[in-house]
Amino acid sequence: MADNNDPVFQIQRVYLKEASLEQPNSPAILLEQEQPAVDIQLAVDAQPITDGLYEVGVTATVTTKIKDKTLFLVEARQAGIFEIRNLPPENMQQILGIACPQIVYPYLRTSVTDIVTRAGFPPVYLAEINFQAMYEQQQAAQGAEPAAAEPSRIITSA
Repeated sequence: MADNNDPVFQIQRVYLKEASLEQPNSPAILLEQEQPAVDIQLAVDAQPITDGLYEVGVTATVTTKIKDKTLFLVEARQAGIFEIRNLPPENMQQILGIACPQIVYPYLRTSVTDIVTRAGFPPVYLAEINFQAMYEQQQAAQGAEPAAAEPSRIITSA
């Protein structure tokens, strides 16, 4: 029989929480022959739902422009519900900021690629992310104060 104080880490559910696509300058911009610039921003957030249950989300915002006009903008938020119990408080921040996003992120990558290709554009592939490095950068920027509820941001350009 398992001890009631055993550590618990379980995925309850992974789901696409929000998704949007905007093409504000279509159809005229679709005739442009110039190569677009792609800007990708990622954010991670975590919040408690109830005792021992947490929602962890990873949001990607992909902005593609030709000159100063937006070709398309995709924003998607993939989330997961995780049961996490009986872990030391100092480990909770790392679990919520590293382990959970690593589980959710592959689903987000697929969602973004699917949205972009279904809109008729060449696929945008989000790069692999080192969530441990992202977490450590956030902690260093905040003076090592834990902040699981605050979003982490990473900005990449392709």
